[in-house]
Amino acid sequence: QVQLMESGGGLVQAGGSLRLSCAASGRIFRINDMGWYRQAPGKQRELVARITSGGSTNAADSVKGRFTISRDNARNTVLLQMNSLKSEDTAVYYCYADVLSTSWAHYDYWGQGTQVTVSS
Repeated sequence: QVQLMESGGGLVQAGGSLRLSCAASGRIFRINDMGWYRQAPGKQRELVARITSGGSTNAADSVKGRFTISRDNARNTVLLQMNSLKSEDTAVYYCYADVLSTSWAHYDYWGQGTQVTVSS
């Protein structure tokens, strides 16, 4: 079994910053991609940013230049630094990890979600 634990959400004023963290634990052999999705009320879940095990990244156009994704492979952790936050960034943010477990099961695992609220 694999668990993802998120932290770092909260309430911030427009123009402010937050950093989200997500740590994976459990029966992990290897983690391929890690990343963040978000879901705002009444909208579909959308990709925010992802990062490969080699460090290649891609991000939604709406967050490019403001959000930075990084990871620590030794700690199975992915970070999302969010700067210049806007009210439209308000959403529940979900961490995910593409995991190959020690029992050779290949599966996408998800965190429980963390609320980010940006007040204008």
